Amino acid sequence: MMAWVAPLIALQVKHVLFDFCCQTGWILEGKARYGAAGGVLHAGLHGAGSFLVLLFVAALPVALVLSLLEAVAHYHIDWLKARVGDKADTGSPRYWCLFGLDQLLHQLTMITVLAIALTL
Repeated sequence: MMAWVAPLIALQVKHVLFDFCCQTGWILEGKARYGAAGGVLHAGLHGAGSFLVLLFVAALPVALVLSLLEAVAHYHIDWLKARVGDKADTGSPRYWCLFGLDQLLHQLTMITVLAIALTL
């Protein structure tokens, strides 16, 4: 298997766990308020999960910096989506467009972080 496939799968699993399975009402409410604990915790969980995955492919300092950058990016992507789409109904095309864009940005962030980790 190519060196990037297993860590990318691990990042995908991490993403599903923290973006969907571990989501709570408190976390969701916190995403729209900049600096709110719920949004910070959510992004922190993503960063911690990415750190664990990146430790398998990068040196400790690289894994730490990249996972922190991923957490910061994740936080701001979620905050922006919450601010722009806070009134969007789940039955509207606008909601699904924003949801898809949010997920695309998260995927591209994880791919970029992994690509950097594998080249350093």
